[in-house]
Amino acid sequence: MSVNANEVRKGQAILHNNDVCVVLEVTHRTPGNLRAFVQGIIRSIRTGKSMDVRWTSYEKLETVPLNTRRMDFSYMTGDDYVFSDPDTFEEVTVAAELVGESKNYLVENGSVTLTSVEDKVVVVEVPASVVLKVQEAPEGLRGDSANNVQKSITLETGLIIQAPLFIKTGEKIKVDTRTGKYMERA
Repeated sequence: MSVNANEVRKGQAILHNNDVCVVLEVTHRTPGNLRAFVQGIIRSIRTGKSMDVRWTSYEKLETVPLNTRRMDFSYMTGDDYVFSDPDTFEEVTVAAELVGESKNYLVENGSVTLTSVEDKVVVVEVPASVVLKVQEAPEGLRGDSANNVQKSITLETGLIIQAPLFIKTGEKIKVDTRTGKYMERA
Protein backbone atom coordinates (compact mmCIF):
# COMPACT_ATOMS: atom_id res chain seq x y z
CA MET A 1 0.00 0.00 0.00
CA SER A 2 1.28 3.43 -0.88
CA VAL A 3 0.79 6.67 1.14
CA ASN A 4 1.96 10.27 0.89
CA ALA A 5 4.92 11.16 3.10
CA ASN A 6 2.78 13.57 5.13
CA GLU A 7 0.52 10.62 6.11
CA VAL A 8 3.35 8.54 7.62
CA ARG A 9 3.13 8.09 11.40
CA LYS A 10 5.46 6.93 14.17
CA GLY A 11 5.49 3.15 14.50
CA GLN A 12 4.64 2.41 10.86
CA ALA A 13 6.88 0.22 8.71
CA ILE A 14 7.87 1.53 5.28
CA LEU A 15 10.02 0.43 2.36
CA HIS A 16 13.05 2.73 2.00
CA ASN A 17 15.85 1.97 -0.51
CA ASN A 18 14.63 -1.65 -0.82
CA ASP A 19 14.89 -2.10 2.96
CA VAL A 20 12.06 -2.41 5.48
CA CYS A 21 12.33 0.37 8.09
CA VAL A 22 10.30 1.36 11.14
CA VAL A 23 9.43 5.04 11.57
CA LEU A 24 10.74 6.26 14.94
CA GLU A 25 9.96 9.97 14.57
CA VAL A 26 8.16 12.18 12.04
CA THR A 27 8.11 15.98 11.84
CA HIS A 28 6.27 18.11 9.26
CA ARG A 29 8.27 21.22 8.38
CA THR A 30 7.23 24.34 6.50
CA PRO A 31 10.18 26.73 6.17
CA GLY A 32 9.33 30.35 5.32
CA ASN A 33 10.11 30.58 1.60
CA LEU A 34 10.48 26.88 0.73
CA ARG A 35 8.05 24.05 0.07
CA ALA A 36 6.85 21.89 2.95
CA PHE A 37 8.66 18.63 3.62
CA VAL A 38 8.57 15.71 6.03
CA GLN A 39 11.61 14.90 8.12
CA GLY A 40 11.88 11.58 9.88
CA ILE A 41 14.09 9.16 11.74
CA ILE A 42 13.78 5.54 10.61
CA ARG A 43 15.47 2.29 11.72
CA SER A 44 16.40 -0.43 9.27
CA ILE A 45 15.11 -3.87 10.26
CA ARG A 46 17.98 -5.62 8.47
CA THR A 47 20.90 -3.63 9.92
CA GLY A 48 19.33 -2.11 13.05
CA LYS A 49 20.82 1.29 12.19
CA SER A 50 18.85 4.52 12.44
CA MET A 51 18.97 7.26 9.84
CA ASP A 52 17.58 10.73 9.22
CA VAL A 53 15.51 11.06 6.05
CA ARG A 54 13.67 13.86 4.28
CA TRP A 55 10.76 13.52 1.86
CA THR A 56 8.67 16.04 -0.03
CA SER A 57 5.17 16.07 1.45
CA TYR A 58 3.63 14.62 -1.74
CA GLU A 59 6.25 11.85 -2.20
CA LYS A 60 4.74 8.33 -2.27
CA LEU A 61 6.04 5.76 0.27
CA GLU A 62 5.30 2.03 0.39
CA THR A 63 3.99 0.83 3.76
CA VAL A 64 4.65 -2.68 5.05
CA PRO A 65 2.06 -4.50 7.20
CA LEU A 66 2.84 -4.89 10.91
CA ASN A 67 1.90 -7.91 13.02
CA THR A 68 1.09 -7.18 16.68
CA ARG A 69 0.46 -9.85 19.30
CA ARG A 70 0.32 -10.19 23.07
CA MET A 71 2.97 -12.38 24.65
CA ASP A 72 4.30 -13.15 28.14
CA PHE A 73 7.88 -12.68 29.31
CA SER A 74 9.32 -16.13 30.15
CA TYR A 75 13.04 -15.89 30.94
CA MET A 76 16.44 -14.54 29.90
CA THR A 77 19.01 -16.58 28.02
CA GLY A 78 22.36 -14.80 28.08
CA ASP A 79 21.58 -11.20 27.12
CA ASP A 80 18.45 -12.11 25.14
CA TYR A 81 14.85 -12.11 26.37
CA VAL A 82 12.49 -14.99 25.63
CA PHE A 83 8.74 -14.35 25.28
CA SER A 84 6.04 -17.00 24.85
CA ASP A 85 2.58 -16.94 23.32
CA PRO A 86 0.08 -17.78 26.13
CA ASP A 87 -2.14 -19.76 23.72
CA THR A 88 0.30 -21.67 21.47
CA PHE A 89 3.36 -21.64 23.79
CA GLU A 90 5.48 -20.58 20.80
CA GLU A 91 8.68 -18.86 21.98
CA VAL A 92 10.27 -15.73 20.50
CA THR A 93 13.79 -14.56 21.43
CA VAL A 94 14.44 -10.80 21.38
CA ALA A 95 17.84 -9.06 21.63
CA ALA A 96 18.50 -6.89 24.71
CA GLU A 97 19.04 -3.68 22.66
CA LEU A 98 15.53 -4.05 21.19
CA VAL A 99 13.96 -4.50 24.63
CA GLY A 100 15.73 -1.32 25.83
CA GLU A 101 14.30 0.40 28.93
CA SER A 102 11.32 -1.99 28.97
CA LYS A 103 13.61 -4.45 30.80
CA ASN A 104 13.00 -2.45 34.00
CA TYR A 105 9.34 -3.54 33.94
CA LEU A 106 9.64 -7.19 32.85
CA VAL A 107 8.72 -9.82 35.41
CA GLU A 108 8.15 -13.52 34.84
CA ASN A 109 4.79 -14.09 33.08
CA GLY A 110 4.37 -10.32 32.67
CA SER A 111 2.35 -9.37 29.59
CA VAL A 112 3.89 -7.37 26.70
CA THR A 113 2.95 -6.48 23.13
CA LEU A 114 5.40 -7.51 20.42
CA THR A 115 5.19 -5.83 17.02
CA SER A 116 6.91 -7.59 14.15
CA VAL A 117 7.53 -7.01 10.46
CA GLU A 118 8.15 -10.01 8.23
CA ASP A 119 8.49 -12.27 11.33
CA LYS A 120 11.18 -10.05 12.90
CA VAL A 121 10.33 -8.29 16.18
CA VAL A 122 10.80 -4.52 15.92
CA VAL A 123 9.03 -3.12 19.01
CA VAL A 124 8.56 -4.45 22.56
CA GLU A 125 5.84 -2.54 24.38
CA VAL A 126 5.04 -2.95 28.08
CA PRO A 127 1.64 -2.01 29.57
CA ALA A 128 1.13 1.58 30.82
CA SER A 129 1.53 0.38 34.42
CA VAL A 130 2.90 -2.75 36.11
CA VAL A 131 2.85 -4.19 39.62
CA LEU A 132 6.35 -4.83 41.02
CA LYS A 133 7.59 -6.10 44.38
CA VAL A 134 9.78 -3.82 46.52
CA GLN A 135 13.16 -5.54 46.96
CA GLU A 136 14.74 -2.98 49.26
CA ALA A 137 13.28 0.05 51.02
CA PRO A 138 15.12 1.90 53.82
CA GLU A 139 13.05 2.82 56.86
CA GLY A 140 11.58 6.31 56.86
CA LEU A 141 12.62 8.46 59.81
CA ARG A 142 9.97 9.64 62.25
CA GLY A 143 9.27 13.32 61.76
CA ASP A 144 10.29 13.22 58.08
CA SER A 145 6.73 13.69 56.92
CA ALA A 146 6.74 17.35 55.90
CA ASN A 147 5.44 17.95 52.37
CA ASN A 148 5.38 14.57 50.63
CA VAL A 149 8.93 13.42 51.38
CA GLN A 150 10.12 10.54 49.19
CA LYS A 151 12.84 7.89 49.52
CA SER A 152 14.72 5.74 47.00
CA ILE A 153 13.56 2.13 46.80
CA THR A 154 14.81 -0.80 44.72
CA LEU A 155 12.30 -2.97 42.86
CA GLU A 156 12.56 -6.68 41.95
CA THR A 157 13.82 -5.79 38.44
CA GLY A 158 16.67 -3.69 39.86
CA LEU A 159 14.98 -0.38 38.99
CA ILE A 160 15.43 2.37 41.60
CA ILE A 161 12.56 4.84 41.96
CA GLN A 162 11.27 7.42 44.44
CA ALA A 163 8.35 6.37 46.66
CA PRO A 164 6.60 7.66 49.80
CA LEU A 165 8.17 6.97 53.22
CA PHE A 166 5.49 4.42 54.23
CA ILE A 167 6.50 1.88 51.53
CA LYS A 168 8.27 -1.14 53.05
CA THR A 169 10.38 -4.05 51.72
CA GLY A 170 8.22 -6.89 50.37
CA GLU A 171 5.21 -4.75 49.45
CA LYS A 172 3.85 -4.65 45.90
CA ILE A 173 3.44 -1.29 44.23
CA LYS A 174 2.10 -0.03 40.91
CA VAL A 175 4.62 1.81 38.68
CA ASP A 176 3.88 3.97 35.62
CA THR A 177 6.07 2.53 32.82
CA ARG A 178 5.98 5.74 30.76
CA THR A 179 7.48 7.91 33.50
CA GLY A 180 9.04 5.35 35.86
CA LYS A 181 7.19 6.88 38.82
CA TYR A 182 5.40 5.33 41.81
CA MET A 183 1.61 5.33 41.42
CA GLU A 184 0.11 3.47 44.39
CA ARG A 185 0.21 0.33 46.52
CA ALA A 186 -1.05 -2.78 44.77
